[in-house]
Amino acid sequence: MTTTRPVQLLASGGHYFEGARWHDGRWWVSDIYAQKVCTYDTAGNRTEVMHVPNNPSGLGWLPDGSLLVVSMHDRKILRRSPDGEVSVHSDLSQLCAHDLNDMVVTASGHAYVGTIGFAIAEGDELRPGAVYRVDPDGTPSVAADDLICPNGMVITNDGRTLIVAESFSSRLTAFTIGDDGTLSGQRVWAQIGEDPGLVPLPEAMAKAELWPDGCAIDAEDHVWVADAGHKRIVRIDPAGAIVDEIRDGDELGIYACALGGEDGRTLLLCSVPDFFAAATGVDTDKAVLKTTTVDVPHGGRP
Repeated sequence: MTTTRPVQLLASGGHYFEGARWHDGRWWVSDIYAQKVCTYDTAGNRTEVMHVPNNPSGLGWLPDGSLLVVSMHDRKILRRSPDGEVSVHSDLSQLCAHDLNDMVVTASGHAYVGTIGFAIAEGDELRPGAVYRVDPDGTPSVAADDLICPNGMVITNDGRTLIVAESFSSRLTAFTIGDDGTLSGQRVWAQIGEDPGLVPLPEAMAKAELWPDGCAIDAEDHVWVADAGHKRIVRIDPAGAIVDEIRDGDELGIYACALGGEDGRTLLLCSVPDFFAAATGVDTDKAVLKTTTVDVPHGGRP
């Protein structure tokens, strides 16, 4: 069902926003092609926190308050300590051949980060990607593979289930999280329509009924999923059904989202007219952040 909710502009002028999070009373986002990690207050004022020359993506925090930032092109996770010092937390370049992307961090400091598996902006052939586990000491390992464009990730309220968006399979996939961070029990959490399979990317994009990208999870373990290909964001219940849908009135693609605000009920939308135009530098200032209010507050992680 489609819910009519007022969607308000928070900020404009970005290159391309991803990795949206609510933390310490502010929105945090990676403005990927501006090579900046930024925060926005609730009035839309921007503060640039960190320059990441190899393009930032997923964000998360360790138990000591350090910020972890995915550095896409060199396939590293950077660590910004509470005093502002930046170091390399983990180098995944020996495990991963393509850009890293989104990330979620557990309460114990295990990070899960995905790689798309192919060079999407360059028109590369669709191939499977992987999810990597990075232990609190920075040691990386392959946690799961053969996923079709693993993208946004969330962890359920009990901390026991990782849910991964497979962008070009129209699917969310779940894993059980072990005490040591290992993943097991791979299963379909939601399949919206048919899986297009490993077909040419334009065909997969045309066939997929859902392009799940960035995700947020609420206190009822329902997942809000940005569906860039259909210019909407949907709420999916634990049975795998779409139970709510919000559309951007400006008909922009929604690529990421976050739940936050003081009461946890503000849903942040990261929108842009065209991903490929942003990625290739044709559009450098068209990305916007918008907000709306939902009924069920934030839960789980991130």
